Amino acid sequence: MKILVAMSGGVDSSVVAALLKSEGHEVIGVTMKLWEGPNGEMPETGCCTASDSEDARKVAAKLDIPYYVMDYTESFSEDVVNNFVEMYAKGLTPNPCVECNRSVKFDHFLTQAKKLKCEKVATGHYAKIINNQNNYELHKADYLDKDQSYVLHMLTAEKLQHIDFPLGTISKPEVRQIAADLGLKTAFKKDSQDICFVGKKDYRKFVNTRIDISSSGEIIDKKGTKVGEHKGVHGFTIGQRKGLPGGQGEPKYVTKIDVSSKNVHIGERNDLLVSNFLLEDVSFVNEMVTSNLTIQTRYNSEDLACKIKTVREGELEVILDEPTFGVAPGQFGVVYQGTKVVGGGRISSKVLEKTK
Repeated sequence: MKILVAMSGGVDSSVVAALLKSEGHEVIGVTMKLWEGPNGEMPETGCCTASDSEDARKVAAKLDIPYYVMDYTESFSEDVVNNFVEMYAKGLTPNPCVECNRSVKFDHFLTQAKKLKCEKVATGHYAKIINNQNNYELHKADYLDKDQSYVLHMLTAEKLQHIDFPLGTISKPEVRQIAADLGLKTAFKKDSQDICFVGKKDYRKFVNTRIDISSSGEIIDKKGTKVGEHKGVHGFTIGQRKGLPGGQGEPKYVTKIDVSSKNVHIGERNDLLVSNFLLEDVSFVNEMVTSNLTIQTRYNSEDLACKIKTVREGELEVILDEPTFGVAPGQFGVVYQGTKVVGGGRISSKVLEKTK
């Protein structure tokens, strides 16, 4: 089988390419250029850097497979970077990695695979695809510490037919050992934790350079009293504790961000308890199911027992069995049935009913 392998320059995708080559597949390595420096070069910090591309090229050369770098900076800037800035401008908390998978990476990789006459696209994500009587399902990885099914919830059964996640049954230590045994340069390379277009810089400074939203506003407590000032709503997210005025007894948290008034509201931790909320831009992997469900409200967060009901097309109400903290508008809620991904959507600010 001819397979396109998305190579990020990290150990996971390197091992994917090696495993598939060892199984006798015809492998083509592709790195996606998503962000560029001031002169059009690949960035030096974050993920998808110039050094990452060079590492991927060296692995491809060692494996003796064709390797290409493909430029999708325009699509990435429009669909991911602009979205990131606009979300913070609205007082929301974006997840650019999910947005990249949803709007850029997989669509472009699948399109490119067709052009290169590849039957599948393989990536180094930790997740599993199960063919259940020709109905392709997305499941959590066996190695739950690295499970990435949350960031893949937008993949439909139709797309999963043409995708492979070879690491779904392998642990991270095993992956590093395979890379070391093969003498791959990436064997002990650290995983990137940075937002690729921000790198190690403060995301607030990045947002400041993109849009004029740094007008000052007031910090208001639950009694309506002004307790401080701030320089821009994009410096806050729901549930944030750091950077708030002190000396008020119990620790304070951001409970509401009012973009129109530019006021940031704070309260106690119990003020963040949420029992139900709305998901918008919802998609399902297979058919919608409604029994024995759980939801993750952030990447690798706790699975919370819940029920769901349709509000209108593309919108779901999530009703939690037990109230929880830390449900931030802008993040994604991903619904599971056991290990199976049902679907997910963006947590909306329209319905966030607090538990009294």
